[in-house]
Amino acid sequence: MKACGVIVEYNPLHNGHVYHIQESKKISKADCIIAVMSGSFLQRGEPAIIDKFHRTKAALQAGVDIVLELPFMYAVQSSELFAQGAVQTLNHIGASSICFGSESGSISHFITSYTNLKEKEKEYEQALKSFLQQGLSFPVSSEKAKQKIDALNNDFDISKPNNILGFSYIRTILDQNLPIEPLTIKRINNDFHDTAISNPISSATSIRKELVKEKGLSQQLLQSFPHSTEVQLLMYKENAGIWHTLEHYFPLLHYRVQTMSLDELAQIQGVNEGLEHRIKQTAKQATSMNDWINRIKTKRYTWTRIQRLFIHLLTNTTTEQMQALEEDVPYVRILGFSNMGQEYLHEIKKQMEVPLLTSIGRNPVGLLAAEEKATAAYYSVLSPDKARRLIKQEITGPVRMY
Repeated sequence: MKACGVIVEYNPLHNGHVYHIQESKKISKADCIIAVMSGSFLQRGEPAIIDKFHRTKAALQAGVDIVLELPFMYAVQSSELFAQGAVQTLNHIGASSICFGSESGSISHFITSYTNLKEKEKEYEQALKSFLQQGLSFPVSSEKAKQKIDALNNDFDISKPNNILGFSYIRTILDQNLPIEPLTIKRINNDFHDTAISNPISSATSIRKELVKEKGLSQQLLQSFPHSTEVQLLMYKENAGIWHTLEHYFPLLHYRVQTMSLDELAQIQGVNEGLEHRIKQTAKQATSMNDWINRIKTKRYTWTRIQRLFIHLLTNTTTEQMQALEEDVPYVRILGFSNMGQEYLHEIKKQMEVPLLTSIGRNPVGLLAAEEKATAAYYSVLSPDKARRLIKQEITGPVRMY
């Protein structure tokens, strides 16, 4: 059997994602679609609006055959580490191709840009260092460095968010010489950062904004995602009482910062260059997460970087733990599968070189221990009885869709 991998967050799954699933299967000619999905917290440093198991059910109902969890330690990171964890996971489970959405829509743009950058790697590093020393953020410095050394295809805009991630997937595949064919489809009808719902294929950002504003499912929202998403959004709201946003975690994060020493704060992943002083100082005036991040944000410290460090603070993830991260993902964890997915898993599991897990287990270590902390942090804003009931999903095994 042939499998194509997609790397996703489904926050929440919408019509654009359904199009991606269908097109990935078509152009890859795969029997099985495998999604590697972020768990409790996402790449841009936000909690998932509904938990991973409800998102898994929506994905399986929308045409995905297997949903795997991207470990937390890779999920809430820069595009390079995010891509490394996701691509290695798909490699371990035997995916012969990866299909991602991009603003470019042309795989040759990515390959050409990768080749040019490899040829000018030393020049790039020097230019990157120069821009960082000017106080610019890493993403801006990296983009400017690539432009300065003319490392990119002229038709390729590396600043676009899906192009950034796509380039990181290509880089992981080619740097590690993995037997995976990269494929891409052009993102249609909306931009990643669009904040208004304007047509049936709208961005997840606009959908989340509307959900929070309306506190319910308006007719406009219902037209932007499949029925499976509607069902899971409503079911999770009934089970948990909320749709998660970063604002829900403000009281806990505010308390933590106020009771931590500067030395303790400086050990948290993402807190460096004296940023602990700025976090402490701004905590005295902050009235919400939005207000707090705005007070910390500078030209160098982007909104996304600050959100990520707050998630690491919430989960007590330290720089030392990140530095100990293994070069390869040490396991593959299944969140759910369909009949087709079950057939594929039965066929591939004997060929796998890493363990295939169905739950966190009773005494987790390493990346699984980090996963347990992330799970506890995610549900910490719920009442104890609701949190306890939802956490049980971690040990009851994957979602089965027949």
